[in-house]
Amino acid sequence: MLTEPLPTTLDVRKAAARGVSVSGVLKALDLQRFRPLLAGDEGLVQASLAFSRDEENRYLVKVSVAVDVVVTCQRCVELMGAHLSSENTLAVVWSDEQAAHLPRHLDPLIVDEQDCNLWDLVEDELILALPAFNYHRPDECKQIETGFSAETPPQVESEEKPNPFDVLAQLKPGNEH
Repeated sequence: MLTEPLPTTLDVRKAAARGVSVSGVLKALDLQRFRPLLAGDEGLVQASLAFSRDEENRYLVKVSVAVDVVVTCQRCVELMGAHLSSENTLAVVWSDEQAAHLPRHLDPLIVDEQDCNLWDLVEDELILALPAFNYHRPDECKQIETGFSAETPPQVESEEKPNPFDVLAQLKPGNEH
């Protein structure tokens, strides 16, 4: 298990040219966009980034992240633990046009400057790894079951009510009542 903090930034071009690998930990609490999606401040993110170049001389980053966090079950609104993990290979590009020309198996990492913010990259991967809805397993959920399949209550028979349009029928010419 990693214990060293993940560096904040890194020059991705130099790292890819040298084949550098960087690993470290982050607190989920320190990730400003990810933190509001959680139900608790616990969670130590394990992150590994391996920089390389492919056969077409593209700069690549293989990102692996994992964390155990506390989220809210959407059924019973109780706290629950969740394990998030993600592995992805990104191609470093400097514009949307370059990103559009990447093969489908590579996701773009658009970098504006020489240095890439590694914390933002890890945070993006965690946000993408988080399910849209979190649920306990059905046998663990404290959801109040409603009986949708239960028998319907018996219908009370009501007196037959007069049709309100009968009045219009009396106004019709040639109708004698």
